[in-house]
Amino acid sequence: MLTIEQTGTFPLGDLAVKRLGYGAMQLAGPGVFGPPRDRDAALAVLRAAVAAGVNHIDTSDFYGPHATNQLIRDALSPYPDHLTIVTKIGARRDDQGAWLPAMRPEELRQAVEDNRRNLRRDVIDVVNLRRMGDGHGLQEGSIARELEVVAQMQQEGLIRHVGLSNVTSAQVEEGRRICPIVCVQNQYNLVHREDDALIDWLAELGIAYVPFFPLGGFTPLQSDTLATVATRLGATPMQVALAWLLQRSPNILLIPGTSSVAHLHENLAAGSIVLSDGCVVELDAIGTSAVGH
Repeated sequence: MLTIEQTGTFPLGDLAVKRLGYGAMQLAGPGVFGPPRDRDAALAVLRAAVAAGVNHIDTSDFYGPHATNQLIRDALSPYPDHLTIVTKIGARRDDQGAWLPAMRPEELRQAVEDNRRNLRRDVIDVVNLRRMGDGHGLQEGSIARELEVVAQMQQEGLIRHVGLSNVTSAQVEEGRRICPIVCVQNQYNLVHREDDALIDWLAELGIAYVPFFPLGGFTPLQSDTLATVATRLGATPMQVALAWLLQRSPNILLIPGTSSVAHLHENLAAGSIVLSDGCVVELDAIGTSAVGH
């Protein structure tokens, strides 16, 4: 059976998680809204991930809403002691599936309670405060009022660790003055490279960086260079894109998502790919050219 022991670990606070995890967003219905197309297949993917050694699952109660967390609960509860579940708060869905900010104190507290109930976890391992920008764009401004609510819930014992999502370096600095920050989850991949300096700074601090859309998200990565390198290595382009992220910095934790067991194992196999210096130079140039356009 495929395992991911070779990828190593990085800490989320006092939790050691393997660098290849699993993102549960794709388990919800189309547009991350409603129940899964195939409930049994969704349960099978979650169980296969844990069986393969994954001990870091990323989710949110606004996936569905509620559907993804309930799938995780039904597939994996009672949870293995080693399993870390990370969720995010700061948004909600309307009846049509639109993504809306939900950052008022009462909304943040309700979100944590919803996650606790639907996951069947008394204490959430990590809660990321998710800023809702323009799409996945960043918005400057203070996060103090919202983060202080989250920090209070941590002090109450509802949350073990706190992270931030869709934030700037300045917001991370502000956040660290309020409570310990164990991870930052922003958009980043082989092409979308605006966070290069932030990743390096967080690595110096021992803080994990968790890229969302590591494979491009709703617009999968397309590059002739990526395809050429993948062919040379006998791998898929997406496996090479994940391997590049693993080699980019030791504090990067990956959470590629899928609703397919076969695709899950394909993603996990990226942990065994070692890119030569020459391959890294070729792949780095993809991001450089993308930024230049």
